[in-house]
Amino acid sequence: MADQPADKKFFENLSGAGKAIGVLTSGGDAQGMNAAVRAVVRMGIYVEAKVYFIYEGYQGMVDGGDNIVEVSWESVSSILQVGGTVIGSARCKEFRTREGRLKAAFNLIQRGITNLCVIGGDGSLTGANLFREEWSGLLEELAQSGKIEEEAVKKYVYLNIVGMVGSIDNDFCGTDMTIGTDSALHRIIEVVDAIMTTAQSHQRTFVLEVMGRHCGYLALVSALACGADWVFIPEYPPEEGWEDQMCVKLSENRARKKRLNIIIVAEGAIDSHNKSITSEKVKDLVVQQLGFDTRVTILGHVQRGGTPSAFDRILASRMGVEAVLALLEATADTPACVVSLSGNQAVRLPLMECVQMTQEVQKAMDERKFCEAVRLRGRSFENNLNTYKLLSHRKPDTELPKTNFNVAVLNVGAPAAGMNAAVRSAVRVGITEGHTMFAVIDGFEGFANGQIKEISWGDVGGWTGQGGSLLGTKRTLPAKYLEKIADQMRTNNINALMVIGGFEAYESCLQLAEARARFEEFCIPICVLPATISNNVPGTDLSIGADTALNAIVETCDRIKQSASGTKRRVFIIETMGGYCGYLANMGGLAAGADAAYIFEEKFDIRELQANVEHLTEKMKTSIQRGLVLRNENSNENYTTDFIYQLYSEEGKGVFDCRKNVLGHMQQGGAPSPFDRNFGTKISAKAIQWISKKLRETYRRGKVFANTEDSVCLLGMRRRNLLFQPVVELKDQADFVHRIPKEQWWLKLRPLMKILAKYKTSYDVSDSGQLEHVARHSPKEADTGAI
Repeated sequence: MADQPADKKFFENLSGAGKAIGVLTSGGDAQGMNAAVRAVVRMGIYVEAKVYFIYEGYQGMVDGGDNIVEVSWESVSSILQVGGTVIGSARCKEFRTREGRLKAAFNLIQRGITNLCVIGGDGSLTGANLFREEWSGLLEELAQSGKIEEEAVKKYVYLNIVGMVGSIDNDFCGTDMTIGTDSALHRIIEVVDAIMTTAQSHQRTFVLEVMGRHCGYLALVSALACGADWVFIPEYPPEEGWEDQMCVKLSENRARKKRLNIIIVAEGAIDSHNKSITSEKVKDLVVQQLGFDTRVTILGHVQRGGTPSAFDRILASRMGVEAVLALLEATADTPACVVSLSGNQAVRLPLMECVQMTQEVQKAMDERKFCEAVRLRGRSFENNLNTYKLLSHRKPDTELPKTNFNVAVLNVGAPAAGMNAAVRSAVRVGITEGHTMFAVIDGFEGFANGQIKEISWGDVGGWTGQGGSLLGTKRTLPAKYLEKIADQMRTNNINALMVIGGFEAYESCLQLAEARARFEEFCIPICVLPATISNNVPGTDLSIGADTALNAIVETCDRIKQSASGTKRRVFIIETMGGYCGYLANMGGLAAGADAAYIFEEKFDIRELQANVEHLTEKMKTSIQRGLVLRNENSNENYTTDFIYQLYSEEGKGVFDCRKNVLGHMQQGGAPSPFDRNFGTKISAKAIQWISKKLRETYRRGKVFANTEDSVCLLGMRRRNLLFQPVVELKDQADFVHRIPKEQWWLKLRPLMKILAKYKTSYDVSDSGQLEHVARHSPKEADTGAI
């Protein structure tokens, strides 16, 4: 084990010896719950605690017996890719009574369980907190009735509770995403994409009803991700007279030659008088007023089903490990906490603060304080709503401001899913801001050749769900075309530039910034949006396109592993893309349950390869039948995929056989995931608003002149916020030889994959352990950068 820096905190000092942890899933099921269960079990066993499954939620805790079972490492093998929950979930009326909780306490004491990890919604977590508060009283009552010894009351004096929110509705305040939400969005978008093709064929209007009885998150984000014409959500009812407004909008869209209309309705949608708006009511309205051929599709439980997305698997695995750490560190005075996600940070929040705020949202809606309800949902929700309002409805030309600024958009580098959503968003927000928008075809090469044209609101209709790059993209950098590009900028009077792409896009804008002394045409606001499957751009934790590629890898790994079921023991060696950046291999390994992932950022030698083979051989001697090893394409020039395949084949003889797969360009293709559509749409809208602000600031004497460092920026997601960072300042953070950032946040998650694959390792938990408070933001904070 490497030497540990003195200023870091490592969890080796935390031991679970002598502790027992119970894990249960309660309330409605959600994809990703199994990944959370797996992480809790394996992390618990790793720290030498006993871990118990509590089957059928609180009902199993009350009934006891075979419902509470100690589990081993192998018990959670092959459940990562399974939807729902393998330990069952049930509603339990008995647990709501004190008698029921007495039985539950007795059953836990019998097995020495005083640490509970509860995966469920706000009702389940509230029940767990009440149980914790009553714990000492319940034990005393059990002792008085002679069911347990007085010694047990002293020994098991307090109960620790840590919650993880499993809910497809994303209706819990305090976390950006709940386990299952992203997978539910995948199901919805799959259906919407399929419906769009049939709707276009027949010029139909489709009304889609999605889940969300009290929360409109699924409806809102899916509307944003598919460019729906209208959306109904409980937190933001339509204004009086919405019926006529909606019909006018639908007929306007048809008049613009749009062959289909999509309307999304959350099941809990209401009007401003708290009266229900149903999908049937919306359909009848469209048929009666417009005579359009209209169909209703109610998605129902389809949204809960299917395999969890890569995002949900990683989220649930991180939360599960964090939950065990929280239980190990808990004392009698520690309040029950919930493990949450803020940006890409795992945080701990007091459970009851979150529950109280969640209940406040419902109270605000009941009292028809809808602006308050949206604010309480958090910055992320508010941002989604503001972006949807900005993009969905085109104001008449007479109402648009006129700035006389020309803004050009282009794609640079390899194609990435979500680029088109970003272009659509840029064009529409730019037009709303009063600019004339131009599209550059085929990157800087096309720019030099004059392939530039004005692009309108209608030109980008239906772009969100399209993969690849509709504008065309090239890897060519501008350095050798500077003069020609400057000519084109002068000819077309381009006042600002938005460049969407990967490392090449960043490098291109750096070259333009450095050429400003020679070419005044480049003294304009320039913004880079990171879009690459490799996620290797300095200045951002995430790039548009990386989530789609990750899902492609995980889906393929699932299929490959399944192909070996029923055969003898087998190990798969899989090569991923990413250049020198190991993001896809590392995160794909975490999401697919890999045994090892070889990456360039973490050097490895023949001894490590040998140790991995031996480790796998030992695992294969148990009930485990399949192994998965990922290798980044440029992780090592000598230890190639073929070399690793041959080594594993030779060393594993008699125990397992090997197969290899090179995933190749399938990682770059396909329709963008809901996350990439949403992320691309929102950061693009934010970038155009920044460009507008810069244009106003730098417009002097009839022309734009911007030559400061902060007028050429990259918009990136850093920990919890979206930040505009000057490209010149990011120079020191980039390794230009290998085209990767010098520091990468996801390397901190690397030990997590190793722990879940049964390796002894060191895990830096410096960021963990601090119980924070739920942030309440003022309306002015809505666009501070939360996604």
